[in-house]
Amino acid sequence: MHLLIQGTDIETGDLKQLAKLSAASGIDQISTTAFRLRDGKPAPDVAELCERAKLDFAFIPEERHLADFRLLVMDMDSTLITIETIDELADLVGLKPQVAKITEQAMRGEIEYNESLQRRVGLLKGLDESALRRVYDERLKLSPGAEILLAAAKQHGIKTLLVSGGFTHVTALLQPRLGLDYTCSNTLGVDGGRLTGKITGRIVNADAKRDELLRVRDLLGIQREHIIGMGDGANDLKFMAECGVSVAYHAKPIVRGQTTHAINYGGLDCVVNFFN
Repeated sequence: MHLLIQGTDIETGDLKQLAKLSAASGIDQISTTAFRLRDGKPAPDVAELCERAKLDFAFIPEERHLADFRLLVMDMDSTLITIETIDELADLVGLKPQVAKITEQAMRGEIEYNESLQRRVGLLKGLDESALRRVYDERLKLSPGAEILLAAAKQHGIKTLLVSGGFTHVTALLQPRLGLDYTCSNTLGVDGGRLTGKITGRIVNADAKRDELLRVRDLLGIQREHIIGMGDGANDLKFMAECGVSVAYHAKPIVRGQTTHAINYGGLDCVVNFFN
């Protein structure tokens, strides 16, 4: 087991202190933003020091390699991309605060997801369908390091699955752009070029995300230990529980406490360093 430290500004003093706290046998520089503390052992003060210095840390098994995995499963909003799509749609009609409040409650697990999504989508009734393309063109940005992570997955022959409580209008554009193998998301009802305020078909909630992961897993003929999952909200926990390695990305405490690793400060490229 090694202790991985990642950050954009890692002070030498902090690194040495972390090596001491974890009883590491040595320090290897992986990149300008990542160091491996060989044989580092868990210690209560490691998390406290890293939080104070805004560093990400993880205890990494020595024998684990990215090439051992076959499937990378990702949430979309606030994970693969920086925005919450529905919040930005609401902003176009002056309802972002109301929708964002419901989104936050759902992400913390305070509101049942189906109810929260139906309430939020209902507020968008009458919005011109073209607003979805506007949000994609004008507001959508990939999370830092997303392209590096996806390139690494492709290099190692890892398939990619996007499971999202967002909308097919967006995932259909992201899929060819990023070379994603599979996507699963909600379909907004549209009538006469305007949103009906309803979801068409099955709501992609926590259960649907997990079911899609299991479907693709069986299609590929792989096991749980071959899957990496990433998400940020409570509705991602069920699918991440089916993954050999799960990563909480800039996530709520309820999520960080139930995953293999957490990235609190860095970008998605940090995930690549979780594997030797």
